[in-house]
Amino acid sequence: MTKLQYPFYESAIRSLKAGDPVSITGLIHTGRDKLHKYFADGGDLGVDFADGALYHCGPVVIEKDGEWKVVAAGPTTSVRENPYEPEFIAKTGVRIVIGKGGMDDATLEAMRKYGCVYIQAVGGAAALSAASVKRVAGVDLLDEFGAAEACWHFEVEDFPGIVAMDSHGTSLFESVRASSQEKLKAVFDKDSRS
Repeated sequence: MTKLQYPFYESAIRSLKAGDPVSITGLIHTGRDKLHKYFADGGDLGVDFADGALYHCGPVVIEKDGEWKVVAAGPTTSVRENPYEPEFIAKTGVRIVIGKGGMDDATLEAMRKYGCVYIQAVGGAAALSAASVKRVAGVDLLDEFGAAEACWHFEVEDFPGIVAMDSHGTSLFESVRASSQEKLKAVFDKDSRS
């Protein structure tokens, strides 16, 4: 298990390989569809993502006694951000993108070029992910986007994940797809000979 501590410098990120288990400690920021579109349209994100982490997450957050408490913080499907992510990586200097399901070849190329990785978070375990959030450090664009789409700033400790796309151009999603196609072809070839 590789422990990653904010800020996430390029040298540490480039040392990671697809398949490496990691735990993340420090500041991460959430962002989904509205944040990406807002950024693409020239909007001010209100936060510096350089050497930081972007989490594709629509958390469930409640206010209690004047403080925010994260109830659920599971990953959202990242493929929706494909149209925006390469430019986001290039312009912000973000080093880690966290989500589920992977992203496209253009995003993988941006990760290779700029020194960024995609971390597959544990899907279906939103309460487990929320347990890693030790403090809500703030929130931007809450009034504009609503709680699920706002840019939350979480202080996390030992947030778990797997490097699924690395800065060397390797994608576990592509490897699994190619392997599955080979196995499927072998099954059909065997059946056709029977």
